[in-house]
Amino acid sequence: MGFDGTAAVVTGGGSGIGLATATLLAGAGARVGALDVRPPSGMPGVLGLTADVRDQQAVDTAVAEVARRYGGVDIVVANAGIGAVGALDEGDLDEWRRVLDVNLLGVVRTVRAALPYLRRSQTPAIVTTCSVAATVGLPRRALYSASKGALYALTLATAADLLDDGVRVCGVCPGTIDTPWVGRLLSGSEDPAAERDRLAARQPVGRLGAAEEVAAAIAYLADPSSAFCTGTMLTVDGGLTGLRVPGRSP
Repeated sequence: MGFDGTAAVVTGGGSGIGLATATLLAGAGARVGALDVRPPSGMPGVLGLTADVRDQQAVDTAVAEVARRYGGVDIVVANAGIGAVGALDEGDLDEWRRVLDVNLLGVVRTVRAALPYLRRSQTPAIVTTCSVAATVGLPRRALYSASKGALYALTLATAADLLDDGVRVCGVCPGTIDTPWVGRLLSGSEDPAAERDRLAARQPVGRLGAAEEVAAAIAYLADPSSAFCTGTMLTVDGGLTGLRVPGRSP
């Protein structure tokens, strides 16, 4: 990986996929600003910055601090997101607004804040964290799927818009990943162990994914050596969307 000397912004960098990504990029030589409402601390090569992606001023300030500390911004990993459970007619519209504000508009705010710096970079890249829910109909995930479907489209449209600026834009589409959000989802079920087994069985490989596995895909797309990748949506889902294996696929 060719990250030596690069500066990266990772939103949602305090836990799960974001923390794994910040750790991987820093270990590969990048200088990382990890933005989160509860940012990490004490990590070599990672500057933890408090920012809520629903707040444009907070995002602008945090991204500007990364650029000031590290001389610019070369990579943006727009990863911050929240989950939602329920069908279309469940929950209230305030929840819909909240999830879309984080999962979709949070990416818009982050990319807008970083674009002036990315346009001056020699190796600019944006990677969004989307989901297989964008393209696969999953039960009781209407709001979450809608937010990620919109993000999927936004990623491709932005890749087209930024071609002439030389800014690459890609995304990852994880399956079910063993993150703190999934842990909270399981703890709220009637039988957490049985629900975990059900989620694991949904992937043909028979297990949940690890945050580090998604981070590796993000790092591949962000790597300057992946210069031929833009508009690429990389699926990391244990075979969920592409395989139909008797007895092992949903």
